[in-house]
Amino acid sequence: MRRIAIYGKGGIGKSTTSSNVTDALAESGLRVMQIGCDPKADSTRLLTGTDRPVTVLDVMRTKGEAELEDIVREGRNGTLCVECGGPRPGTGCAGRGIIAAFEELERLEAMEVYKPDVIVYDVLGDVVCGGFAMPIRNGYARDVFVVTSGEMMSLYAAHNIATAVDGFRADGYARFGGLIQNSRNVEGEDGLVDRAAQEIGTEVVYRVPRSPDVQSCEDRRTTVVSGMPDSPQADEYRRLAKALLERSEDVSGGMSLKTQDYGCDCND
Repeated sequence: MRRIAIYGKGGIGKSTTSSNVTDALAESGLRVMQIGCDPKADSTRLLTGTDRPVTVLDVMRTKGEAELEDIVREGRNGTLCVECGGPRPGTGCAGRGIIAAFEELERLEAMEVYKPDVIVYDVLGDVVCGGFAMPIRNGYARDVFVVTSGEMMSLYAAHNIATAVDGFRADGYARFGGLIQNSRNVEGEDGLVDRAAQEIGTEVVYRVPRSPDVQSCEDRRTTVVSGMPDSPQADEYRRLAKALLERSEDVSGGMSLKTQDYGCDCND
């Protein structure tokens, strides 16, 4: 099983990238689960074609305890789609929401039931508190990649995430796999991202070119891989998916949560 976490600053295109990677891997015949770890719950919308998927926390609030069929939705090419969700706006801690959702997925033995070949965690990277660090701790994700552009704040987030991963290295948790450049046509962008990679001590795994096909497909609530399968941009995502798969480690097991303090300061 490959367990891949894709982090990135909000708005940098990490969910679009994650969904197209997931779709491309599923298209190739793999069983792929994507878990959205963003309180906006918009990670899997291009895979399911819905603007507001049902989330784990939504179900827990209404039913108390969820069933797998309540929270795992089938998306394009047979993908398995899960959204952790978050607290109601203005209440609670999004990080603790992720922790609660992961605990529920483990209670339901989701990985044992569905037996995915690949799990893709799509994680907001503006902050790396205990909750948002969950995918890179305790045997969840094994390989961490960061979506960035040549824009300053996205590169800053990449540095923070790399630092967080490095801090867990001694405990044998996730490893940093590299940067994915989601090009924004910033002046000198390739050089800016290359320099950032050098400072972090990693490399640029792939450069995804900017294309109007991405927005066109998003307007139709679909990935480029499914919405424009014969386009050059769809082939770019297929090559990216192949690169991530080749760089990720095949490891046994799924979630292995241990009771401990995850560093969320908020008590809500």
